[in-house]
Amino acid sequence: MKFSLFVHMERWDEQVSHRQLFEDLTELTLMAENGGFSTVWIGEHHAMEYTISPSPMPLLAYLAARTEKIRLGAGTIIAPFWNPIRVAGECALLDVISKGRMEVGLARGAYQFEFDRMAGGMPATDGGKALREMVPVVRKLWEGDYAHDGEVYKFPTSTSVPKPYNAVPPMWIAARDPDSHNFAVANGCNVMVTPLMKGDEEVLDLKNKFQAALDNNPGVPRPQLMVLRHTHVHSPAEPDGWKVGAQAISRFYRTFDAWFGNKTTPVNGFLEPSPESKFAEVPAFELENIRKNTMIGTPQEIIARIKYYQALGVDEFSFWCDNSLPHAEKKKSLALFIKEVVPAFA
Repeated sequence: MKFSLFVHMERWDEQVSHRQLFEDLTELTLMAENGGFSTVWIGEHHAMEYTISPSPMPLLAYLAARTEKIRLGAGTIIAPFWNPIRVAGECALLDVISKGRMEVGLARGAYQFEFDRMAGGMPATDGGKALREMVPVVRKLWEGDYAHDGEVYKFPTSTSVPKPYNAVPPMWIAARDPDSHNFAVANGCNVMVTPLMKGDEEVLDLKNKFQAALDNNPGVPRPQLMVLRHTHVHSPAEPDGWKVGAQAISRFYRTFDAWFGNKTTPVNGFLEPSPESKFAEVPAFELENIRKNTMIGTPQEIIARIKYYQALGVDEFSFWCDNSLPHAEKKKSLALFIKEVVPAFA
């Protein structure tokens, strides 16, 4: 079982500066590297303060210079917002800068809010077309001269400049539905999945979709499977410590709901979370269910659940630390995970 860190700068009010958030993200990354994590993952989001990352590339390039071993994951690049030539070139440059530590995750995108601003109002549901077309195109550009005349992208003969440090850097696909799993496996891509607020039964379902894709593509080398989970670890000496994480993740997903609903215009990048009353009768938002369904618990509780994932065939567990908590709480949780959980998988 490998461990990775999935992290963004989160800003919930104007009291914390963007510079401070940058320093905080760097500190968490250095902790993860020193704690034996394999990869740090940073995604892409636009015009929203609660998930700050207009491009993972400058952050990862900076972290390449601050780190020595940890791999640097763009997880994920939103395919409809990019040109394949730019994806190939920027990823290859990061690979050169980091001496081969780059990994790239590609996704179709989710927020209509972002599509309205970054893709001319394209329906978010159409993002998969760009994703499916981009994956083989980027690989061709890494190989050498290539011209493309597709449904989404068209360009004359071009190539990736620079070329990657490694001939074929690892590529990941964010997958949920069976078609996405099949596409990833058939195209030699690793698979990243997230159950969001759902429990381990969702992890099992996603793993079964991954297995079905393997069965549908005999002869294809088995790719890696990563599970991404909101994670909050608390000491057994603090029996109510789980509530800190559960309340924070509730706030995170009520904010997610507000952005995903795309019904209110943000003010300077901020959007109030949907009210608690909206979810009063929604079982998933009950604090006890958030505790059970996301990765919240004492080190021993966390270890038991990750061992279950390991038994399912999960290759990488990604500690998702976006949760609306202050940096000090995130740091405390990550430190406990590194000290108590990671050694159980050595």
